[in-house]
Amino acid sequence: MHLKIITHNRLIYDGNADEIQVTGSEGAIGVLPGRQPVTTPLAIGVTKVVINNENHYYATMGGIFQFSNDNAVILTNACEAEADIDVKRAKEAKARAEERLSKSNVQMDVTRAEMALARAMTRLKVANHE
Repeated sequence: MHLKIITHNRLIYDGNADEIQVTGSEGAIGVLPGRQPVTTPLAIGVTKVVINNENHYYATMGGIFQFSNDNAVILTNACEAEADIDVKRAKEAKARAEERLSKSNVQMDVTRAEMALARAMTRLKVANHE
């Protein structure tokens, strides 16, 4: 099957895939060739692409997944391949978000801190092949 991963700024991947696993808003979805069509919103999470028995991991930051006629498209706000993830920066972002969430500050934007934490944790999962 064919897969394209596209962000606002660039084409991340355009090629064949044997299996695709995405993090949908309602849970994980696995796709193999011949699957029935599906369209689903994506959550912040890990996308796993199997190519010739090799696993490739991407941190996808929301978006939409479409699959039809053995063609898959991931349109996402942001996406990072495991090789592009700065682990030190992701750990620092995770620590900052956890610190913000631990403080009981009424002025703080809890949703923003939770999203930052989710992005950082996703990057770390991808970097650690989880």
